[in-house]
Amino acid sequence: DMSIEAIIADKEPIKKGQFFRLYDLDNEYLLLDRTKRGLTPRERSYDEKFEAEADKGIIYDINSKAHKVSICWHFPKNKFSLEKVLEKAMSMEEYYRKLREETCPD
Repeated sequence: DMSIEAIIADKEPIKKGQFFRLYDLDNEYLLLDRTKRGLTPRERSYDEKFEAEADKGIIYDINSKAHKVSICWHFPKNKFSLEKVLEKAMSMEEYYRKLREETCPD
């Protein structure tokens, strides 16, 4: 099983956001959450919110409680158009932008 880094090593993203990278792979689009970089994927399972399979890692909160979080999503091209995936990417971008404005006002 190849790591995400290995899969995208020689590829340029087709779309970049402040908080995401989108890659065009052979049979799928790969949407990478940049806020989760450095996390090790532990499992792949379905992410309801994005309606796609996701590689998930574990983050620990200040109480040392483990939380599963999606690191990247796999969108099969036979089910998702590029437009559809971009919509999801932009909604993620918007979410993080709002979050940052609320938590880190200038």
